[in-house]
Amino acid sequence: MLTQAFYTGLSGLKNSGTAIDAISDNIANVNTVGYRGYDVEFSSMFEEVLATSGNIDSTQNSVGMGSQVQVTSMIAGNGSLTLTDRSTDLAINGDGWFGIQGNSNTLYTRAGNFTFDVNSDLVTTDGYHVMGTLAGNIEGELLTKKVDTIALSDVSQQKPLNFPKVLTYPAEPTANVEFLGNIGFGEQDIVMSSSVIDSQNNRNKLELRFSIAETQVPPGTQWNVSATTQSLDGSVNYDTQSGTISFDEKGALVSNSLTTIDNNGSMVNINLGEGFTGIVSIDSTNLTSSSVADGNIGGDLIGYEVNKNAEVIATFTNGMQSSVGKVAVFHFQNNQGLERIDSSKFSISSNSGDAIFYQDSEGNNILGTDIQNFQLENSNIKMEVSLTELIVHQRSYDANSKSLTTADEMMQKALSMDA
Repeated sequence: MLTQAFYTGLSGLKNSGTAIDAISDNIANVNTVGYRGYDVEFSSMFEEVLATSGNIDSTQNSVGMGSQVQVTSMIAGNGSLTLTDRSTDLAINGDGWFGIQGNSNTLYTRAGNFTFDVNSDLVTTDGYHVMGTLAGNIEGELLTKKVDTIALSDVSQQKPLNFPKVLTYPAEPTANVEFLGNIGFGEQDIVMSSSVIDSQNNRNKLELRFSIAETQVPPGTQWNVSATTQSLDGSVNYDTQSGTISFDEKGALVSNSLTTIDNNGSMVNINLGEGFTGIVSIDSTNLTSSSVADGNIGGDLIGYEVNKNAEVIATFTNGMQSSVGKVAVFHFQNNQGLERIDSSKFSISSNSGDAIFYQDSEGNNILGTDIQNFQLENSNIKMEVSLTELIVHQRSYDANSKSLTTADEMMQKALSMDA
């Protein structure tokens, strides 16, 4: 029995000490962003059977001979979310892990307190590069195309999200201008205009002047139209084109010979519509005009931010935006199998399996969870629970220590009686 007391006391001391260490680590990291706490689970090492009667269950006919740490398991619940003032602060509201890379190894974390460093690379606060999919629309310091949304590439193709410090949104010359309005019945000349962009990144003016034709062929009316492209200040004319347009007796456009005009080296299609969809000639005092033109003036990079879809958005001085990358969210078949590296970083192991992406019904890779920007996930440790558990295990440690002291005293008495 004394030997049993020593076994029980020693194993209890060891196990309680392990539990106290784990709980203390949890409490120490209660304010660590993305921290995942750990629980310690125990099991009996072996038991001594006292009776074999079928009427007595196993809890009544055996005495434990000590315990051992069975497993240290990760606490799976998510931490609460805290609002921040940075779009690069991301929180995973559900299952999943961010991938980060230092040197050549990819680690995984729930801590989304990211930032753009001096090189415009998306990194963690301790310098790890955040992994994701690049849009492939940047060549050097030039944005090659505007991208609205990005699909995740394969898991093996995720790269550090590195972006240039200087980025230019190229000029998109105007190719099409649509004019709409009512020019009335010809009492006076009507002028309509639109802003147009040339290939040299200049904003120019396209002006249309409508005048009633001297010779009219009923039914309907015929008009002359003159188009001119010029600089905004009117000092330079780039091209002038003329044509005629005809309306039926109701004022609907039935023909138009003015189609294109040169805008400082860029051809622009002039769309006056047809029927009642564009320019009309209706007897009314309400003469209206409007225009819609494509193309954009070029712009310089203002900065990068991250939206709620975990996409990195580049914003330019011309008011345009484009997605240039997407933060990846990785998943594992067994999160418990991840190997802890430090308070918030983990690496894969044979128990966790390789990182995977969730897919939609069409086989496209997706995040598979909700991402919250301007928020961070706190530690998933509840202080009141941890303090209670700490008290329990401290008392367990004291009790096991007392059992060893008592067993030692009994052993000393037994030895002195033999003497």
